[in-house]
Amino acid sequence: MTREDWMSRFRNFAVAFLLAALALAGACGRSRKARFLVGFSQCNLGEPWRVAMNGAAEGEARKYPDMEVVFSDAQQDNSKQVADVETFLRQRIDLLIISPNEARPLTAIVARAFSQKIPVIVLDRAIEGETYTCFIGADNREIGRAAGEYAAQILNGKGDIVEIQGLPGSPPARDRSEGFHEGISRSPGLRIVHNPVANWLREEALTQMEIALKAQAHIDLVYAHNDPMAVGAYLAAKAAGREKEMKFVGIDALPGPEGGIQEVIQGRLAATFVYPTCGKEAIETAHRILLGETVPRRITLKTALITGENAEKYLDSVRP
Repeated sequence: MTREDWMSRFRNFAVAFLLAALALAGACGRSRKARFLVGFSQCNLGEPWRVAMNGAAEGEARKYPDMEVVFSDAQQDNSKQVADVETFLRQRIDLLIISPNEARPLTAIVARAFSQKIPVIVLDRAIEGETYTCFIGADNREIGRAAGEYAAQILNGKGDIVEIQGLPGSPPARDRSEGFHEGISRSPGLRIVHNPVANWLREEALTQMEIALKAQAHIDLVYAHNDPMAVGAYLAAKAAGREKEMKFVGIDALPGPEGGIQEVIQGRLAATFVYPTCGKEAIETAHRILLGETVPRRITLKTALITGENAEKYLDSVRP
């Protein structure tokens, strides 16, 4: 055999070997999926509670090397959140997790994902209809009712209340308000004298409370739909020298240094109600769905009343 024949056979063998290797790699790649891709659409990161939700989700996701989670921030903008989900769909996600900014504007895009056989987990804020796989959240109406009953108790059934509301059109704001009204309904001596909207944000609550303080000569209690708004109201009242005349109640009870539990310990809030962030549970549930397991249609997380009497003990129980 000549040197040219030997080189020709070697080249043919090398090409055949390379083609076989590429074919094998392609077959292996088609036979199993190395990772699941999950899109996590957050309605905003302006609220500490939502930052905590993402943090809990990221921490839990590290437990699952077969799952990649990509996050988006809609910045409290419905149209941006729709666009975020559309981007996820173009990326061919295997599952969608979404906490909608508002129910109605986000319903159609969630329904589109669901119609494409993409499992959907809805967190905290419901959509309209049933086009989702699982909803995870606490019972906001029950939390609002408990807050109303607590207000009636500490005010002995009589007093003037300022209610600072979350984002209009979001189910938690509606449920926390309606539940609170139910909670105080048995105490005709209680009346809501001012009910501004502060969109879940501390600075907006501070501004709205300044207006309320000018309009109301006497306020017995401020009920805010979340802790940042309750703290904003407290700061406005303190600046006006009126914080001692009223009590402040919020919802969320985050355990961090600026969370609602610490605000109770410091005495700025009389109480807060635990609203679990849902992030850990969302990732756990997503992984179960991706592995083909059946999950409950609705997962309701537990709440708790946090006051000065149990704040330290509760904080110790949730510290890592």
